[in-house]
Amino acid sequence: MIIKTVGRRKCSVAVVKLIRGEGNISVNEKDLVEYFQNNPKFIRAVQAPLFVLGLEKSYDLFITSFGGGLNGQSEAIRLSISRSLYNLLDENNRKILKSSGYLTRNSSVKERRKYGLKKARKASQFSKR
Repeated sequence: MIIKTVGRRKCSVAVVKLIRGEGNISVNEKDLVEYFQNNPKFIRAVQAPLFVLGLEKSYDLFITSFGGGLNGQSEAIRLSISRSLYNLLDENNRKILKSSGYLTRNSSVKERRKYGLKKARKASQFSKR
């Protein structure tokens, strides 16, 4: 049984295919550690839902991620994995994932630049005379 879910964060989008297996995780056809450049923060963020439920050696994950940076991609992947585990398993796991904050979509996106300003809100210094 294959479960396919989508997670988003900032400009990043992640699609996860969850298959019963030995615990292999590949991101864009690379190993997880190789893709996230051996950065423990991003690797822990991706694996967190599996560790909370104790399923780190039970499923293989095939992830396609694009857009944004590594931080946004890792959080999008975390949301997508959490959604797939919620769809796959029973109601107790939903409570665990929800209390850990892994089923919450963080919709914060960079604010657009307005004309007449240097950045989204930064204006040039006001001069009275």
